[in-house]
Amino acid sequence: MKTEVEEIARTELPLDESLVIKKFRMESEDANGKRICVVTGIHGDELEGQFVCYELARRIRENEAALGGIVDIYPAMNPFGIDSITRGIPAFDLDMNRIFPGNREGDMNEYIVSKMVEDIEGADLVLDIHASNIFLTELPQIRINELHREQLIPYAEKANVDFIWVHGASTVLESTFAYSMNSRNTPTLVVEMGVGMRITESYGRQMVEGIFSLMRELGIWAGNVEEIKTPVISYDMDGSDVIYLNAPVSGVYIKEKSPGSLVQKGDRVGRIINPLEGTLLADIIAPEDGWLFTTREYPVVEEGSLMGRILKQEIYENSR
Repeated sequence: MKTEVEEIARTELPLDESLVIKKFRMESEDANGKRICVVTGIHGDELEGQFVCYELARRIRENEAALGGIVDIYPAMNPFGIDSITRGIPAFDLDMNRIFPGNREGDMNEYIVSKMVEDIEGADLVLDIHASNIFLTELPQIRINELHREQLIPYAEKANVDFIWVHGASTVLESTFAYSMNSRNTPTLVVEMGVGMRITESYGRQMVEGIFSLMRELGIWAGNVEEIKTPVISYDMDGSDVIYLNAPVSGVYIKEKSPGSLVQKGDRVGRIINPLEGTLLADIIAPEDGWLFTTREYPVVEEGSLMGRILKQEIYENSR
C-alpha cells in the first residue's frame, strides 16, 4: 500500500505564516481506480469526524491487503477554525460551508474552497462528516435533499446510520460543499452525528463500520465488515414528519430521555427549572408518539430554544 500526505491548497498569510489544507491518501498497489473521500472539519467546532479519520486510517493500515482502491482523508478543511474551536473561519466571521464552490480568482477563502472542489471532484463517493453544535446531540444520520435522493439513498442505506432524513428542495443551500459536489456528479453524503466540541467514540466507530461497508460496495475493500444497521428513513418533503420541541420559557433544562428513545404522547422528555428559587418552570411533554432522534445537551435555554426532535410514530414504524 502506498501512503502520502499531500497539500491540496496553500495560501500565504502575514508574518511568514501559511494556510495549508492537507489530505492523507492510502492507495493499494493494484488500485482499480475507485476512490472514496472522507471530509470533515469544515466547521471548526465539529470534532466528531476527527476520530473517524483516525480510526479509518488505523484499521486500513492493519489490513493493507484488503484495500483495492484509493481512500483520501481530509481531516481539517478549516484548520484555523479547529485550532480556535470556531465554527467559521476565524477573523472573517465566515461559514466555510456557505462559499462553495469558490473561485480560483477570488479572495483567499474562495480560492481555498475552489481547490478543495477541484481535488475531490470525480471521486466515486464522498462523505461530508459533521457534528451537531454544542447544544444538541444527534443520532448518526444522513441528510439528503430530494434533488439527489435517487442517486444517494442506495449509498446511505449501507452507511450504518440510524436515520436517513430526506428533505425538500426548498431547504437546499446551493453554497454548501455537498450541493456543489453532487451538482458535479460526485455523489456526496452529509453525515450529522454527536455533539459539538466533543468526540462520541461509539458514534465514530459506528460511522467507520459504515465507511467500510460503502468501500466494500464500491469494490475498494475486501476485508470483513460487521453487520450494518437498517436505517429509519423519512421522506420529509413538506416538513410534517418531524415534531420540534422548543422551550416555552427560559431556565435550566434537565434532560430525561436519551437520543433514540421511543416516546409516547404525554411522556416527559425533560423539564426546565429555576435554580434560584428551586421551582419547576415547565415540563417538556411529547405531543405525539414517536422516535426522539435529537436531544438537548447544553442545559441553559432561552424561550424558543430547540430541545429535541421527534420523528412521528407512523413514519418510524413504516420505515422499519
